[in-house]
This record gives sequence, structure tokens and C-alpha cells, in this order.
Amino acid sequence: MGSGSSRAPNSPSPGPPPGSPVATHCPYCALQCGTRLQPGAAPGEPLRVEPDADFPVNQGGLCQKGWTAPAVLRAPDRLRTPLLRDRARSRDRAPEGNRDRARPGPLVPAAWDTALDTVAARLAEIRAAHGPDSVAVFGGGGLTNEKAYLLGKFARVALGTRMIDYNGRFCMSSAAAAGVAAFGLDRGLPFPVTDLGEADTILLAGANPAETMPPLMRHLNKASALVVIDPRRTATAERAALHLAPAPGTDLALALGLLHIAVTEGLHDEEYVGARTVGFRAAWRRAAGWWPERTELVTGVPADAQREAVRLLSEARRAYVLTGRGAEQHSKGTDTVAAFLNFALTLGLPGRPGSGYGCLTGQGNGQGGREHGQKADQLPGYRHITDPGARAHVAGVWGVDPDSLPGPGLSAAELLNALGTDGGPRALLVFGSNPVVSAPDAARVQRRLAELDLLVVADFVPSETAAMADVVLPVTQWAEEEGTLTNLEGRVLRRHRALTPPPGVRTDLAVLRELAVRLGQPAERFPDDPRRVFDELRRASRGGTADYSGVSYARLDAGEALHWPCPATPEGDAPHPGTPRLFLDRFAHPDGKARFQDVEHRDPADTRDDRFPLWATTGRQLAHYQSGAQTRRVPELVRAAPETTVEMHPDTAARAGLAEGELARVRSARGAVLARVRLVATLRTDTVFLPFHFPGHGRANLLTGTALDPRSRMPEFKVSAVSVEPVGTDESVAPPERIREAAVREAAERVREAAAVRGGAG
Repeated sequence: MGSGSSRAPNSPSPGPPPGSPVATHCPYCALQCGTRLQPGAAPGEPLRVEPDADFPVNQGGLCQKGWTAPAVLRAPDRLRTPLLRDRARSRDRAPEGNRDRARPGPLVPAAWDTALDTVAARLAEIRAAHGPDSVAVFGGGGLTNEKAYLLGKFARVALGTRMIDYNGRFCMSSAAAAGVAAFGLDRGLPFPVTDLGEADTILLAGANPAETMPPLMRHLNKASALVVIDPRRTATAERAALHLAPAPGTDLALALGLLHIAVTEGLHDEEYVGARTVGFRAAWRRAAGWWPERTELVTGVPADAQREAVRLLSEARRAYVLTGRGAEQHSKGTDTVAAFLNFALTLGLPGRPGSGYGCLTGQGNGQGGREHGQKADQLPGYRHITDPGARAHVAGVWGVDPDSLPGPGLSAAELLNALGTDGGPRALLVFGSNPVVSAPDAARVQRRLAELDLLVVADFVPSETAAMADVVLPVTQWAEEEGTLTNLEGRVLRRHRALTPPPGVRTDLAVLRELAVRLGQPAERFPDDPRRVFDELRRASRGGTADYSGVSYARLDAGEALHWPCPATPEGDAPHPGTPRLFLDRFAHPDGKARFQDVEHRDPADTRDDRFPLWATTGRQLAHYQSGAQTRRVPELVRAAPETTVEMHPDTAARAGLAEGELARVRSARGAVLARVRLVATLRTDTVFLPFHFPGHGRANLLTGTALDPRSRMPEFKVSAVSVEPVGTDESVAPPERIREAAVREAAERVREAAAVRGGAG
């Protein structure tokens, strides 16, 4: 292991001239709305953001999060120096049942060389004592393509571990698995977003873009009829021509019922099914038992409403079926998405000009992040790690022996639950994720993190996961770095830097390079210049499903709209134009045909009973994003949504002895959450809803379980059996306005906290 002198990492150039606008993209969701950043005229002046009216996805629109994104760049508690845990105090392990255990000793500032040397030495010690799989890596769906690619390479080459996965497993994995099975390829939208604006009818299953992706509504609102499937009457459902509100966990039964109606009422496309698909008979045998009245009994959706939904889609000249997290985040999520795919295929939609099926990918680089190697079973280009040809190709690009590459590892939830256990990883490196808040059964995950011998977190703010770390490494934010991302329609986009990073902050690529060198890797194997990393990614992806070999920074900077696959062409030939629309001629299976999937409804892992008589479902709010680590640092967003709320029907609240604005305790078999009651008269009386953006006792994922989809390994976030009760009168609870004021004050005045984590080391 080389000790590694910390050469100044490949620092980017100082940035654009003062006053020059920079074209880039919003740091949040998978729309990747086009923006223009206007740096201040003088140092220290805040960055201003304007939407890009010419970018087709958002067409000049932004949501509240996008407008306020520059505020996170100025967060007073921004990490600006590495932090090391002071081990002068005893590091006795906490009892297994102590879910709130903090690691002993404070985090104190350290020089970069000290921090990197410490991490590399501890990793080498743990690997030597326990083997390469004793070290794990956890990535994120917000990392650029370059970061995701180099992180996967670092895990498999520098660490030699199988143990790498990422938080995108919690978001899009079920739709990805179902899409690969049906089409032979997974791309969230196999058509441009703008195609949706020309639709007659769109069915949305388990998605609320009016709050989670507001600019998308510019396209969806143009449809003559919007059909929304959601247990809640969301802001999106309010705009729909038809809202179907199934009981949580019954979407699969509803999809089977819709297919039944399409066939029995002669609304299916027999010619398409015969010419472009295989497997219909097996799928129909399942759906044949789901006549409308039986489907109504299970789901609660009236039979007439089911028939109306099928009629609207079948009679439309241009129609789309879209799924989101509400359909995916179940222990049967892959089968649920497959059932909606079967329904879309029955109507002849996928691969038909002006119609189709798509998944509304969630995270900023949720598409690119699942293509280039940070998944447990994957190599760059969406190659499978067990494929000998894929291993040979990627190993050739990396300059290593194919036999040296490890095999598939554990999925995200399984990896987190194995931490610190006998035979499980003893060290974890986290890049771009906050599992203390975002992972299912969060209290258990917190206990597992506390049992590690080494926890390293690279982040730009002190997240709840960073607060538990032994080493915290401060890294750049979106407006301070170059790179690429791939949005939900498979379009590769350039992220341009508008600001010089603060002193003492390094890029994730530089961190990976410095650690790799200290672990004995040649420096040239781990470049930290994003352009060089992308050029290597292009070579590694060449010939793969997600082929980026024909994409270049030069083409992107010239304004070309390039959707993958975009293969390289022979020298002298015109460059490939990219593939904005897939499947128009054939699907990606060898015979060119789509596959129906044989799926059947089954109940959730949890069961309602006298102790837990309600269903809890979780999701996002308009004001916040993911674990809230960024948006909870924006005063304007905190004022809009300062704390965890629990939405419930007034009758449900009355039975529990609760009223609007009171504090409730929501319990499941895993844990309990404190949340402010919000009465919603349109909600089902058997269902409550909680957002998952908040920390501490407000973590919605204290309720969720670890039941996994057998195919995608997606946890069951969307349905947990719970009870609700008033908080005891002997418990001291601040009134809502006090909590709101405190949350805003905390977001606006983090300077005091930041003093404890800043230092002069750089």
C-alpha cells in the first residue's frame, strides 16, 4: 500500500468569468430541468438560477426546489475540511437494542493527507484480517455518470470487493427488472418526454408528478384524459379525468383486472399481440380470474371505473402507461410493474409511434446511475457481472485480469443489514447517500452502522449518516463540478461548473483516486479529470446495452441531444445520432419480440390486525427531496414543510382521538414515528400517509420493513401495518408554530454548528 503524498488533486479551472451565465441542469430529480446559473458580479455574491426556456423537458419551468437550489451551496454548515472521529474516548459498543447510539468522541478537523492515510490504512487492515468482502461501498442515484463509473471500478479493482450497491435500488429497481424481462432493455422512458404532450390518454400508476416533478405536468396536462391510480387523492389525481384509489398493496390485482376487461370486452390489439409479443396465453390465464367485481372486492376500485379506464386507453389514438414508485416499492413490485406492462402490451402500446410504456425514474441520475457499475450485479454499459464476455471487455479497458473481478454482491437492503454482523462487511464507504433516513427499517440500519469498525462518508453537508461516521470527507456540489448525467428519457446531459469549490473541498473523483493510489493502484488507472473518466466510460460501455461510446463532451457541448444507445461509428462515417425512441421496429430480445410475464397478485408482507389496523404508505412532498439533507437546509422550503406530518381521514383521526395539528404516534412492528396530524377528507379511511424526508423521531422509515421483492430486491416502502394514537399528555411537545419557527431558525443559523466542524486544514 502506498502512503500517497496528497498531490493537489486535479483542480478544475477557476470557472466562468464573472457575470457569464452557465447552462447546466437542476441537481434534484430525473427530469434534470435545464437551468442557467448566473454567478454574482463579485466574489461572495450569491448564484442566481433561471430556467432554460429552450430545454424541452421543462420548457422554462422549475419547481420550488429548483428555484431555491443555489441556497444549498451557501449552507452555513457546509463541510469544508475532513473530519476524524476523536478516539481518545472509549469506543465501547452499545447494546444491540440502543437505536440512538452515537459513536464516542467528537468529529474534529483533520488535514486531507491525515484523513486519506487513515482511511486507506484502516481499509488495508480490515481487508487483510477479514478478506476483501469485509469492505463495502454504498453509492447514490444522484452521482454523475463519471462518479458512478469510477466508484464501481474502485470497489472491484482497488478494494476487490463484491460488496457494492446504491440507493437507486430503493427507487427504480422493480421497473428496471420488469422492463428488462419485457423488452430486453431498461430505459425509464423509451421516448422523449415531449411525446407525452401529444397523447390523448395517459395512465399514471403510483406517481404524483404534480408534487415530485411539477414541470412534467406541462406535458401531462395536454392529454385529453389523465387516469391516475393512487390510494391518495394527490395533487396529480385532482387534475385527472379519472382517479382510481386502490387499497395499498393491491395495484397488481388492479392491473390484472384491467387486462381482463381489455380482453373480455374486445378492446385488445390481437394483431399486435400476435406479431410483436410472446407469452400472452400464460398472462391471460392469470388475468382471466380477475373479473371486475372480484377486482373491486380486493382493491376497492369500482368495476365501472375500471371499465372506464380501459375504455379511455383503448379508444385513444395516442396512449401511454406510466409507472412510478407507488407501483414499484413493494415486495411484489416487479410483478406489479410487469402486470401494467402486460396491460400496455395487450393494448398494443409499446413500440408504437405516439404511444408506449415508461417508468418515471426518480433520482437525478437514477437512469445513468444504474447503468455503469455501482449496482451489485453490474458492469459498465448495463452489462451483467456474471457474463464472461462482459467481464473480459471491461477488464480489458481497466487493464486487469478478468478473473480478478469479483462476482455479484448483496443488494442495498441486504448489504446494509449485513453490516457489522458475523461474516458481513466491517467497513463501509458511503458516497451520495443518507441511509440513516432513507433506508427501510431505519433503526435497524442505524444499529448496523454503529457496529462497523470503520464508516467513511463523502458528502457536502453533515447528514445524519455523516454524523455517525469515523471519517467525513468534504466533496463538491453540483454547481462546482463538471460531468454528465442521464435523465429519465435516456438523454445524456452535461453538468457545467459555475463556481469554484470552497478551499478544502475536493471532488469525489479526486477522493477515489487518492484512496486507490494509497491502496497500491497505479495513479493512471484512476483519473480524476471528469473528461478522461467519461472517455474511459465510453470505451467500457461500447457494445453494451447502454452504449455511450458515440457520446462525447464535444458533441454534448455543441448542443446535440443524444439518447443512448449511441454507439461509436467507424472513422470517416457520420456520428450516430442517438436513439430517442426505442422499440419502433423491434424489441431488444434476440427474436425482436416483447415478453408477457406470468404474474399473480399476492398480499403484502405485513398484515393488518387489531394491533395494527391501518395501512401506512410513504412518499415525497413538494418542498423536499429524498432524505431532505439538502432541502432541509433551505429556509424557504423548511417554512413550507418544517416537520413530519401524518395525513389521515377525519373519521380515522376521530376514532384514534386525534384532531388537526395534534401530535400523533404512528407505530408498526418495527418502530414508532412522531408526526403532526393533517386531516385529508379524500383519503381512504384505512390508510395514512407520511413523507420520508425528516430525521430523528420523524423518520417515516422507522415504520417500514425489510421484506424484499425476490427479483429486484426492492424493499416494501409503500405498505406497512400501523396504528395511530395521541402522544401522552405527560410528554413535552412544542406547538406547530414553535416547531416551524425552530426548523427555520435551524436552517438559517447553522453557522454556530458549523464552527464545530470547520478548521483551517486543507
